[in-house]
Amino acid sequence: MKLGILGGSFAPVHNGHIFLAEKAIAELKLDRVVFVPAYRSPFKLDEGIEITAKDRIDMLAASIVGDYRFDIDICEIRREGISYTINTLEDILERYLPDGKPALIIGDDLATDFLKWRESNTILRLADVAIAHRVNSKMVDYPFAHIIIKNETLNISSHEIRRRIGEGGDWQGLVPPEAVAIIKERKLYGYNGDSRPEPPPDSVIQRIETAARETLSTERFLHSRHTAIHAYDLCRRFGLDPMDGYLAGIGHDLAKQIENKQMLNIVKTAGMDISALEMDKPNLLHGKAAAVLLRERFSIHNEDVLEAVAIHTSGSENMGQLAKVIFIADKTEASRNIDSALRRMCMEDTLDNILLAVLEKSIAKVKAKGMDVSDDSLRLLKKLKERKN
Repeated sequence: MKLGILGGSFAPVHNGHIFLAEKAIAELKLDRVVFVPAYRSPFKLDEGIEITAKDRIDMLAASIVGDYRFDIDICEIRREGISYTINTLEDILERYLPDGKPALIIGDDLATDFLKWRESNTILRLADVAIAHRVNSKMVDYPFAHIIIKNETLNISSHEIRRRIGEGGDWQGLVPPEAVAIIKERKLYGYNGDSRPEPPPDSVIQRIETAARETLSTERFLHSRHTAIHAYDLCRRFGLDPMDGYLAGIGHDLAKQIENKQMLNIVKTAGMDISALEMDKPNLLHGKAAAVLLRERFSIHNEDVLEAVAIHTSGSENMGQLAKVIFIADKTEASRNIDSALRRMCMEDTLDNILLAVLEKSIAKVKAKGMDVSDDSLRLLKKLKERKN
């Protein structure tokens, strides 16, 4: 996977950010661009209320809903404090394992002082610095190895958008409509106009992804989106429909934050089997409950997708190929703390070998916590080991 990295405060995300990411993908032949929001936005509303990291993440996530070309990584927000590019770059390299050097996308306003950045020489060794036109439409010769992205210079800045919002000026054409809706709804950046509802997303994946973002915590939603993107890639590798993988991935934790009593009721009403372990720990039913929600609320009737969502926690000895992909993707997506050998397996090994390795690690983790392992997981483990031998 050829990767691009685009950092910024995204306060708010605007059409220039999306345009630049798309231009980088086209010109640099990238498979994906990872947006990396900075930890803290220094900008505040007139009354002194700071725009939260969640607001910025939600606007960014809403603006790329359903688009597998774009990912969001919140390593700098998790890290807190001052994040240096070298730290972020090393972190992403370790977790994403890109093919070759990633493209570090920066504006020409930052490139002038690049050699003053912390460990700039190490950055140049680890990444290709790709410079986009931002304030300078002419070619500039920078004294370090770099690539020039031949983009148009768009006169758009988050600072100008915030000013226009606060002063009641024209701004909505500069921001993705999904982010516009969030700014209006939450009265961000001093917005005090009409919060008219925006048209709903026009595809089932968009509706499910929007529901996940609005229902789940930020961390859980981003995990779902990482899982969806990872599943998309795995499906492409193993000859499955990538959008089925994305759909199952984005919806697999849709019921994660439903109360246990309601979760039990959803699964019972649907007539699904409930094991003794699931009765004792109803939170294990969130996959089955999510499958019910996908079928009943979003009219998803693809049995492969529903199975993959329903059994993504424990697996099953007779699980289908898509279910295997979702089980793997859920536990090996980019934000998970796993070793690089397992990540490498996802790129190189057979589906069943990857599944066996992931299952063994999952079972070991459950046992280390002193918890019971589901019978479905144990039967699946036995079958995979017999098949391998």
